Formats: sequence, structure tokens, C-alpha cells
Amino acid sequence: MSILFTPIKMGGLEIKNRFIQSATYECLSGTNGEVTDGLINRYRNLAQGEVGLTIPGHMYVHPLGRGHWHQTGIDRDELVPGLRKLVEAVHHEGGKIVFQLGHGGLQSHKSVTGHPAVGPSAIRTDPLDFVRPKVMREEDIREAIQAFGQAAARAVEAGADGVQLHAAHGYLINEFLSPFFNRREDKWGGSDENRFRFLKEILLAVKKVLADGRALLVKLNAHDYTPRPGITPSLAVQYARWLVESGIDGLEISCGTAAFSPMNSVRGGIPVEDFLRSFPWWKKPLGRFMVKKWIGKYNFEEAFNQEAAKLIRPVLNGIPLFLVGGLRTKAKMEEILENKYADGISMSRPFIKEPSLVKKFREGKAEAVACVSCNRCAACIIKNEMPLRCYQKETSPANQGIGLTGDGPRNC
Repeated sequence: MSILFTPIKMGGLEIKNRFIQSATYECLSGTNGEVTDGLINRYRNLAQGEVGLTIPGHMYVHPLGRGHWHQTGIDRDELVPGLRKLVEAVHHEGGKIVFQLGHGGLQSHKSVTGHPAVGPSAIRTDPLDFVRPKVMREEDIREAIQAFGQAAARAVEAGADGVQLHAAHGYLINEFLSPFFNRREDKWGGSDENRFRFLKEILLAVKKVLADGRALLVKLNAHDYTPRPGITPSLAVQYARWLVESGIDGLEISCGTAAFSPMNSVRGGIPVEDFLRSFPWWKKPLGRFMVKKWIGKYNFEEAFNQEAAKLIRPVLNGIPLFLVGGLRTKAKMEEILENKYADGISMSRPFIKEPSLVKKFREGKAEAVACVSCNRCAACIIKNEMPLRCYQKETSPANQGIGLTGDGPRNC
């Protein structure tokens, strides 16, 4: 039997195979953050497709940490019944589900929250709006830490099999960890130990409420790819050591930040026109100039976080490492596990196109994913607030790499 279909444990949680659906913003929740039938159906389908562990996209733990209108919330008690229905749907199909807890930080939007974005330092993150966030005070930091703990308690109440703290992609925890985003000189910055303090305090708050048998996972950037050095693989190794000491049950590594290096985490096609659909007419010229500069810089590369995994896994002392990023063939996935570069295979875009991919692999009906990494899904959900699904169209060689046009926003 392929190693891909052997079980693995994360603390007290066991999943039946090595496949993890990496958390992805679904744009499927209600405008108040509530779970919808569409969200439930997505994760039911993945569980039916035999994905061992599903992780819904970053649920906002605090009203100021919300980045999108259709993002799932876990910041208040009235959302728990809907979250419980989501868990029950996955469990009914034999799957496991862990909630990803996040705070948008600098990447939250005033148009959604009604308040300025907040972060560890006042650095400009939006190259089009030139918005500087509000610097978090001690009481703001403590409130955010408490919000993560309270959200974890709601995850337990909803019956989730664990939580994953989103410390990647330029969101709030990543911002505190990164020397690029965190320019503070108090106890929350100025040194690697101080920059780690925010995540360490969150871990302590979450562990207090996380019931036995539920997993505590972290998603960590191995490389920020910011204009000035942020988290690099060597710093990620140090953070991984401290995460082990803090008692985590599993680590997923990724890369890139939504504000400064968005395409590093989704390497492949650059659908220019799809990215520009959400821009007002007066911003389109500058937006087109900026997005076209991405062409050729983020070409698809198989297993593009593998080298970082080779550095990080040896310091984890047996705690499972999940690798995401450009995993497209069954043979490559088996190679990664057999060589002990990682312990689990985490994917996002392939599962958007093929919820039944794992079952196809197990039954010998596929040896590679069907996803071509065109990134129309990413452009549609992030910039146009359209429901998560595969928006791939047939394209001629002349259109490859510069995007695909449609008849309107609903044809993204």
C-alpha cells in the first residue's frame, strides 16, 4: 500500500491518510460570518472524496480581523450552531475537521470592518491605497490574544477536531513574527524572542481551552518574500523549535504574503483581467501595470516549499510536518513522504477542481491532479468576492500567462 494511504497522528488526533485540504478562503459564508449550506456542501464533498483532514479557511476571531464580506466568523457565540453543522457534515462522511483561526491584521479592510486596519507597526501595505494601519497598543494585543483563546473554545463547543493558528501569508500572527512587518522595540518586537511572544501567548491561551484529543496546529511561513527580509527559512527553523517547546501537534509550512508577495504562495498563471475586474475604472491603469509585472516571476514550480521543509522537519522531534505548494503528482507526493521531507501532503487548488482526488488516487484512476494552476480561482475569490470553485477555461497559447477574459464578473 502506498504511504499516502497510511494513517498519521497529530497529538490525540488520527487521520486516515496523509492528505490535508489546506485552508483556503472560500467566499461562501454569509455576510455576518455565518455558515451556509454552500460551505457545508464544500467540506462534505471533500470528506466524501476521502480527504483525511479538512481545514476551513481562516475564520476571523475578532471583528477587526475580518478581511472579506463572505469570510467565516468564529468571533461570537451565536455562530457556534452553524459551525457545529459544518463539523457534523464532515464527521458523517468519515472525515476530520480542524478550524483555522486567523486575524487579518494589516490585511483587514476598513470597508468590511468599519475601522482602520491594525498591526504591530505602521507600515504601508496597500500599494494602491497607501493605507497605514493603526499600531496596536498593549491592550489591543491582549484583546487579540484573548480573542484567539475564545475562538478556540467555540471550536471545541462546535465539535471540531482541533484548531490551526494562521501564522502565515502576512496576517496578524505572521506580522508579529516577521522583522519586516514588526518594527517594534518593546517586549513584542526588537528580537526574535520578542517577535515570537505574540504567538507564544496565543498558544498558551488556546491550550487552556483545547479539550483532550483535539489537535493544536500552526501554519507558518517558511519565507515571507517581502521587500526587506522578513521570515526566512533560517528564522522559520528557529520558530519551529520554539513551537515544539510550546507543545504543538503539527506544523504546516507555506510562503508569501497577501500584501507584498501574493503570488509566491500560488505560483502559476497570472490572470490579469480577472484580477482587475474588482478595480474601479480609475485604478485599472495602475493595477494593470502592477499585475503585469508579475508575469514571468511566479512560474509554476513543483513542490516549491520542499527545500524549506528539509530544513525544518529535523527540528520538530517527530511532530508531523505538512507540506503545501505545487504538489501535483502522486509519485512526487510519495517521494516526499518516503524521503521524510514531510509527513503529510497539503493541497488547496487541486481540491478546488477535484474534491474526489484522494479517492481517485486510491482507486488508481489518477496519477496526477487535473488542476493547471491557472489561478483564476484565486483572482475570483480574493478580488471579486465570488464563490470558491474552479473557473478554468480552455485557452490558446497566446492567452496563457496573461489571463483570460470573460463576459462579466460572473464569468470570472
